[in-house]
Amino acid sequence: MRFQRPLLFAAFMLGTTLRGQQPNMMPLPAEIKPSEGRLVIDGSFHVGLTGYQEARLQRAADRFLVHLGAETGIPLADHLEGDALESDATKATLVVDCDHAGETVQSVKEDESYALEVGPKQARLTAPDPVGVMRGLATFLQLVDLDSKGFGVPAVAIHDRPRFQWRGLMIDVGRHWMPVDAIERNLDAMELLKLNVFHWHLSDDQGFRVESKVFPKLQEMGSDGHYYSQQQVKDVIAYARDRGIRVIPEFDMPGHSTAWFVGYPELASAPGPYSIERKWGILDACMNPANEKVYEFLDAFIGEMAALFPDEDFHVGGDEVNGVQWKASPEIQAFMQQHGIKSSAALQAYFSARVVGLVEKHGKRTVGWDEVLQPGVPTSVVVQSWRGQKSLAEAARQGYAGILSAGYYLDLMQPASRHYGVDPMEGATAGLTPEEQSRILGGEACLWSEYVTPQIIDAKIWPRMAAIAERLWSPQQTKEVDSMYARLARVSRLLDFVGLEHRSSYPLMLERLTDFKPIDNLRTFDEILEPVKGYSREEMRSYNSSSPLNRLVDATPAESDRAREFAKLVADWSAHKDEIKSELTMWRNDGDDVLPVLQGSALLEEDIPLAQDLAALAAAGLEALEYLESGKPAPQPWVTAQLALVDRTSKPRAELLIMIAKPIGNLIQAAKQ
Repeated sequence: MRFQRPLLFAAFMLGTTLRGQQPNMMPLPAEIKPSEGRLVIDGSFHVGLTGYQEARLQRAADRFLVHLGAETGIPLADHLEGDALESDATKATLVVDCDHAGETVQSVKEDESYALEVGPKQARLTAPDPVGVMRGLATFLQLVDLDSKGFGVPAVAIHDRPRFQWRGLMIDVGRHWMPVDAIERNLDAMELLKLNVFHWHLSDDQGFRVESKVFPKLQEMGSDGHYYSQQQVKDVIAYARDRGIRVIPEFDMPGHSTAWFVGYPELASAPGPYSIERKWGILDACMNPANEKVYEFLDAFIGEMAALFPDEDFHVGGDEVNGVQWKASPEIQAFMQQHGIKSSAALQAYFSARVVGLVEKHGKRTVGWDEVLQPGVPTSVVVQSWRGQKSLAEAARQGYAGILSAGYYLDLMQPASRHYGVDPMEGATAGLTPEEQSRILGGEACLWSEYVTPQIIDAKIWPRMAAIAERLWSPQQTKEVDSMYARLARVSRLLDFVGLEHRSSYPLMLERLTDFKPIDNLRTFDEILEPVKGYSREEMRSYNSSSPLNRLVDATPAESDRAREFAKLVADWSAHKDEIKSELTMWRNDGDDVLPVLQGSALLEEDIPLAQDLAALAAAGLEALEYLESGKPAPQPWVTAQLALVDRTSKPRAELLIMIAKPIGNLIQAAKQ
């Protein structure tokens, strides 16, 4: 829900400083007021718990000390004051006061607010319940810095609560399997960034990923042996709850369901046999809405999974049903005619309404993608909008609660600024009435896993996910992009200390590409590249679930920080001529120096034209700089030739883009003047 209390930005406006520096926190708190002094963090640092006590709070404090010790290098893990005597606890460096227990099963109603006051001698964190405590501990970790006197936290008073109730991350484990350790380390990162919903996409055409004891052929025949046991599911749910994160399962139906039919072909709209799908895309295989036995099956299955997953919400997918099998089936066409169902969309609405009834029978609320929004579907459904704010607004007008995912698709490899600029309460949703606005619960980032493996999953999510986390937590006016990027860089490094591998896996990927030869030149080359955007990869090359993801495009981060900074230099070129010249000289030389590395690897040969383009672009940029420094306009034939070079090198090769091409084009245009 949006933050209702008045925001005290008179004390601390965005862009001002905390002890002379940007507040290195994400998400930025709702209210923050700097004070004088600094709390020292050294070997005597202790945490004391007062007020309401439970084992989850003890574990949160223990985990906090482990992370703080990793961040500072100071051994702190044994410094928790565990006894309940208030007189002892109040002597701690950080006093944590929890008022009461949280919900037995966390929901959107959980109070995540907290207050953190840091003074030169002691810090005090107060929160109504354990989840609020976790949010405050995450803030404290981000406040830690190092100065000439050692580690510490600046004196500050923070009063904070989230703007939206639903701040989620969806991970697709159906297309590519992700082991438990990959899931858990991303839950650790989610805790640091105050995210509170893990949406687990557990079935798709390429795999069914959860053990069913009622229908064991689902995982035995539909998973290639890669699935979570029910005990592993329980362990992940407990792990997430300890971090204030809900776990919402998704079992996609009626489409994206080929893996169901491998073991149970009688559920499908066309006769089998079926096999696990290896290719990507929207496929014809679909459940049969005209078969009553399908609903009997789903009743038993949903009942089993509802008992396994305690969260109040249960996601049934509902996206991308093409209706091909329905139209080709005489049985289904006869059923539609008998029931006055005139289209595939109406037939899906019939199916969705039946499934919603089954979900509600087992005590859950249904969540579905945009396509479930059809006449006849109960307004108790939560609509997850992948189509955009217009669809989300329409759902809210019709009485549906909703969450926004459009603009937050991490697999499309867009920059953090693009995600940061998307707000669930702007655009088409801005014209809603207050009551309609209250139905927009928040947003959820999505990582579809066509091009994701366990080795690179962290890099596909982070650090960009932190920008989305801030958009969903912080006040709506928190929008300054340069501030976001400055804080994102530090948060990215802080995530290393909670166990993420988004940075540590990168050099390993490059070393594999070079057969463990030195990677300096390759890294310099790759730092100005980005993968192609949107759905371009699938248009450039044929992929399936068995395709190796071991090329340079798979190692390259979604966003080039170096290219972004270079573009800023070029925008004010007269003040940064020396820096621009240094960068261009390095890239011109590296374009040549990296060639032997690329030529010596079968996995890198496809990138040779990119290196040649880089050298040519950098040389053109240096010539443009010479013209600019001379004060004479560049000759038109030269400008025309160089802009043609920029146009050619701006196009993707090996599914990669040279991100300095455009700023070099701007430099050439400036030289033309």
